[in-house]
Amino acid sequence: MSLTSQQRSAFSVSIKQQAAKIGFYDCGISRAEHLVDNEKRMEDWLNRGLHGDMSYLEKNKEKRYDPTKLVRGAKSVISVLFAYAPSEKLEEKDNYKISNYAYGEDYHKVLKNRLFELLNFIEEMTGKRSARVFVDSAPMLDRAWAHRSGLGFIGKNTMLINRKGGSYFFIGHIILDLELAYEQNVAEKNFCGSCTLCIKACPTDALVPFKLDATRCISYLTIENKGEIPGQFKDQFHDWIFGCDICQEVCPWNREVEKHNEPSFNLANELKMMRKNDWKNLDEISFIKLFEKSAFLRAGYKGLKRNIKFLEA
Repeated sequence: MSLTSQQRSAFSVSIKQQAAKIGFYDCGISRAEHLVDNEKRMEDWLNRGLHGDMSYLEKNKEKRYDPTKLVRGAKSVISVLFAYAPSEKLEEKDNYKISNYAYGEDYHKVLKNRLFELLNFIEEMTGKRSARVFVDSAPMLDRAWAHRSGLGFIGKNTMLINRKGGSYFFIGHIILDLELAYEQNVAEKNFCGSCTLCIKACPTDALVPFKLDATRCISYLTIENKGEIPGQFKDQFHDWIFGCDICQEVCPWNREVEKHNEPSFNLANELKMMRKNDWKNLDEISFIKLFEKSAFLRAGYKGLKRNIKFLEA
């Protein structure tokens, strides 16, 4: 389907308006093409072994850097942000900490359903498309595409930071074979200025400006890490047992963030009641029942027990 410049612009505006109606915080569109500069940075990061046990990052590289290898005839990447900052947080007294994004149900299904809704809207306007929907589950450089689509800048903590809403966002994409109007003059600069709060706050020294050593990151060590947690990090976890939000908590861009309004992301009553002894005594059946719909399952029951044991040893 060949569109005029006016049609591409009109369709793009309609897509962004519909994305807002569906519940996405922001939406941007960029041309589907090989990300040469991002490939160089990623390959350097991988070659230095800063990805640890995440061997999946070494696979399907040609697809990771070029979306036209993921979708035949791809012309555009539509990127969206979905807020997850909670209005209610876990009790901190006599309790462990888990990352905000794991408070409720797994975000993958929630976002995919809404992205398919957006894709259906596009197909109603333009006809059936060759397209795929992605939510953190395929070889894509999520933050790079969100940045390229004008949804934020990459901060010193390596997070995508939206200047209106901070960094507590899930990122999703639609790759499709439809040429649209693309964001113009997307700024390459960042807006961290001289601030280094995230770097100073990281208790394991996992951050240098704009680069993360995953093998030192609490999120990696409590979730992706398959072995024992190295003893060198003893007393540095500050009660985190699944993920870590420290570098986001101290970020000035997150001082007044919009809270999510997605009911499935709310804290479950059972989780609100948990305290340290409850976590320690949790059996596997109860664990599965409590987190059957949560991203927490990624760490698994054995991972949870390992993390708690490390904190309490």
